[in-house]
Amino acid sequence: MKIFVTGGGGFLGLSLIKQLLKEGHDVTSFSRSEYPALKAMGVHHKQGNIADLKCLTVAMKGCDVCFHVASKVAMFGKKDDFIQTNTLGAQNIVKACLESKVKYLVHTSTPSVVFGNQSLENVDESVPYPKKFYSLYAMTKANGEKFVLSSNSEKLRTLSIRPHLIFGPGDRNLIPGVFDAFDKGKLKIVGNGQNLVDVLYIDNAVDAHLKAMKQLIHAPEKCSGKAYFIGQGPVKLWDFINQALVLSGRKAVVGKVPFMLSYVIGFFIEAFHKVTMSSKEKLPMTRFVSMQLSKHHYFSHKNAAKD
Repeated sequence: MKIFVTGGGGFLGLSLIKQLLKEGHDVTSFSRSEYPALKAMGVHHKQGNIADLKCLTVAMKGCDVCFHVASKVAMFGKKDDFIQTNTLGAQNIVKACLESKVKYLVHTSTPSVVFGNQSLENVDESVPYPKKFYSLYAMTKANGEKFVLSSNSEKLRTLSIRPHLIFGPGDRNLIPGVFDAFDKGKLKIVGNGQNLVDVLYIDNAVDAHLKAMKQLIHAPEKCSGKAYFIGQGPVKLWDFINQALVLSGRKAVVGKVPFMLSYVIGFFIEAFHKVTMSSKEKLPMTRFVSMQLSKHHYFSHKNAAKD
């Protein structure tokens, strides 16, 4: 089968491509940057921007399935950058699929699309999008997901996967980011350290995407037009972080900062960077990060298991 993958140079995209190749699929990767390693693996690598609909449509010609994995993941930055990739990019993927007669689209979303300012404990996919978002990433991903799911039809079967905190070999963000913050002396437990979260090992994230594709093809009436939380857990976030720190030869973090203090600090840091028109993506704290580090966010996986 001919399969089109956006974001093939990233952590999840690359792992997904490797497994698709193992299963004998003909894979085309579409990324903004050039990745010689993909070409060396036998992937048809196309370079371009998903904001460019014509370029995307031409690259997608002849494919049967699209995995839209590409995303702008950051806790701060220019609003237009997030919109171009996460919202308009998703809209262009749908349009290109229809124009190129691609029949199946698996869209990689995030549980952050339903995270407002409250803990989420074992909720399923019926939980609504929040009225207010605290990160541009979550807001633009939610708008992209809505478009993908509303575009489901007999011409294009769509489905949205919401994997949570993916870790494992090849991770360049989650665990390395924790180590970097620890090494700089900037890592502290936010809140009481008892908050529960879902995590997801990379092989399981890939497996979920592959099973989603197979169900879209063989039983679209079950799963098309739906979103699915994917994760394993829940685990205590700070126990998970400390285990990773100890296994790496570092010490467990014990220092704590109250949630409200971190939230207020995040508010003023965001306000300062908005006033100065900063495009900086890595801030020491934001309101969204403060809540993610201190509140529960774990989900029911019953619908994914069933479908």
